[in-house]
Amino acid sequence: MTRRGAWSRMTLAVLVLIGLALALDAFWIEPSSLRVTVHEVALKHCAAPLAGMKIAVITDLHAGAPYIDLAKIEHVVEMTNATQPDLVLLAGDIFISSVIGGVVIPPQETVRVLDGLRARLGVYLVFGNHEHNTDMLRLKRLLESTSIQFMDNDVRRIMDGNRPFWLMGLADATSDHPDIAGTLSRVTDDAPIIAFTHTPDVFVQIPPRINLVIAGHTHGGQVMLPIVGRGRVPSAYGRKRFAAGHVVEQTDLFVSTGIGTSHIPIRFRVPPEISLLRLSQAP
Repeated sequence: MTRRGAWSRMTLAVLVLIGLALALDAFWIEPSSLRVTVHEVALKHCAAPLAGMKIAVITDLHAGAPYIDLAKIEHVVEMTNATQPDLVLLAGDIFISSVIGGVVIPPQETVRVLDGLRARLGVYLVFGNHEHNTDMLRLKRLLESTSIQFMDNDVRRIMDGNRPFWLMGLADATSDHPDIAGTLSRVTDDAPIIAFTHTPDVFVQIPPRINLVIAGHTHGGQVMLPIVGRGRVPSAYGRKRFAAGHVVEQTDLFVSTGIGTSHIPIRFRVPPEISLLRLSQAP
């Protein structure tokens, strides 16, 4: 064999090993992992009650999907509680009706584990598009027996000491009707507002009166490739605008990349996360 031929075979072997290592990371190591990622979110309009607040965001859990069994959900609860959040927001697609490559978890089991979540100012939930493929009435009844408050198109005035703020839940824009005007009309004073929903595309309709919107749904594309960028992002506004993280336009939006996977159990450079937001005033 010539020296050139030996180098070619060695190069091919190295490339194959790199490919196998990347596949192992994308299809097993990364999607099976879990972390708490702290995001410092400096708000364009940060009223005093919001400054310093810690919000844990759990979204796109896809209970029963690959790598998301009951033990994993218990781990999510433990890791979230360890952050000692002020609020916990469950931003949809927590439950799913069918699973490719996973095992369906009875919703009462998922609810039982999630009822262990603790936050100083409460635990709140909105439905995502996957909940609309399930028995939603049954899910609502299961939630009624827990400390988790269902918030689709609803508001709560929350007192943090002597400082009030409003929490607004909006129904999912892809599978339901987010009633922004109707829900906002139930806000009766000028205290700041945090809104949360599943799909971030509704953000284009959000007025500046709302200080912060929190969403999920996109999974951050699940894949982030060099040069190419993100994988498929389920948004009418492309793969960048509302894909992930902190977006500042007429007001502030934060999109969590979530925990589970959809369609293909793959994550690459978009690891599963519990997003912990720490709010402050933008300079």
